This record gives sequence, structure tokens and C-alpha cells, in this order.
Amino acid sequence: MAALEKMFDVRGKSVIVTGGASGIGQAYAEIMAEHGAKVCIFDLNPAGLEQTVTAIRAAGGDVWGQVVNVGDRAAMAAAFDKVAEKAGSIDVVFANAGIDAGPGFNTPTGERNPEGAIENLPDAHWDKVIEINLTSVYTTIKHAVRHMKPNGGGQIIVTSSIASLINESIVGTPYMPAKAAVNHLVRHMAMELGAYNIRINAILPGPFITNIAGGRLRNPADRKAFEAQSLLGRIGDPEEIKGLALYLASPAASYVTGSLIVIDGGSLLRMT
Repeated sequence: MAALEKMFDVRGKSVIVTGGASGIGQAYAEIMAEHGAKVCIFDLNPAGLEQTVTAIRAAGGDVWGQVVNVGDRAAMAAAFDKVAEKAGSIDVVFANAGIDAGPGFNTPTGERNPEGAIENLPDAHWDKVIEINLTSVYTTIKHAVRHMKPNGGGQIIVTSSIASLINESIVGTPYMPAKAAVNHLVRHMAMELGAYNIRINAILPGPFITNIAGGRLRNPADRKAFEAQSLLGRIGDPEEIKGLALYLASPAASYVTGSLIVIDGGSLLRMT
């Protein structure tokens, strides 16, 4: 048991989780704090951030938060510097912040949806989805590496999606190319950063119950469509991603880098 605890030991590690006030990001923050890491959550939602920080502290976790827009590069640089100054290092970073891309060109029941048609897609919406789901990952990696290199290494875990590997007609068009680019970025960074003892991997969730898209999967029609894709016949709960997150952040994954790890209840198998 002692050997197992050492294998998954993240005690004292300085951890950043972007978009950590709810959903999958909150699960990352909780599991790291539960195992003795010092966690800083970045999120744009002050009320949600305060609520999550309060709950993790009540459970005994060492956690604090910063209200940060991951699309603001100057704010991200300053936020990373603040964590490094407070904690002395940055050891693990979860690049998790993301937004939904809205409805696709089909409805969950298979009808065409004019709102999601490419000719009706506002340019500003495309730009926002790319900014948050792709460019902010670049920014997060950049500043993580800036602090990890002088300290001899670290771990970066990026939240991608199974949407990066398929085309899904009920999901807004910008989402798939953004997440596909994230996958390529992760693998490219693994090639660059391995020499500096920085491991970077991506988690590719299938459908999970979160607040993304205003809690879209709580809508019966949407939920039914995604449940039908799962080989387990249900939507994932963020609690079920905690084990994978801890593994990738811990010494147990010391020889894992550049990997795209799917956690989707078998949805990808059915869809392909």
C-alpha cells in the first residue's frame, strides 16, 4: 500500500486548473486537493469560483482562486506569476477551460437546424470558440512551460474531447476543428518539451454532465441522443474522470507523454 501511495503521490505539488469552478475542471481541482496538492483555480465566474473554493476548503483542501479570463493573454501571464510567487513553483497545470459551440446543423432528432448552418454562423462566434478552446490552451501551455523549465519539469494535462476525432452534426461546427487542433498541439508540444522533463497529455472526454452550454445534457432530447451513443447507456459524471486526472498528474504516469486518452463510456466506438 505504501508503494501504491508513493506512485500516486501529489502532496505539496503546486497545481493550476483553468475553468475549474465547475464540471470537469472542478473534479480536477477536487481530486488534486484531496490528495494534498496546493491548488489554484482560474475561472471567469466569480460566484462559481468562490463556491467551489469554499467547498474544497471545507473538505480540508489547500485551494485558492483567481478570477481570470483565459482569453486575456496579459491576465494569464500575471496569474501564472502570482501562483509561482505564492507557491514557489508550478508543478502541474490542467488546461481545461472551454466553451460549447452551440447547436449543430442537425437537431438531436435528425432535422436540419438553420441556426447551426455554416452560412448563418456569426464570425464573432467562430472567433470566440477558437479563442477559448484552442488559443487559450496555447497561452496556458506557454506560461506553464515558462515556469516549469527553470524548476526541472512538470506535468500539463489538456482537456480535449472525443469531438476532436469525429464529426458530430448536433454540435456547433467550430468545436470539432478547435479540439482537433488541441490534439495536434499536445503531441507537438510533447516532442518539444520531453527534453525538459515536461510531460503533456490530453484527456478526451465523451459526454459528461457539466454546465457547458448551459447544462445542455440536462435537456431530455439532447441527453437521450448522447446516451444512445454510449456503450454503457448513460452520460458520464465528473467524479468518473478524477482517477485519470490523478494518474496523469502523478509519478504513476512518469513515462506517459503525447498521449490522447479517451474516457467516454465507449461512445467513440459506437460512433465510428
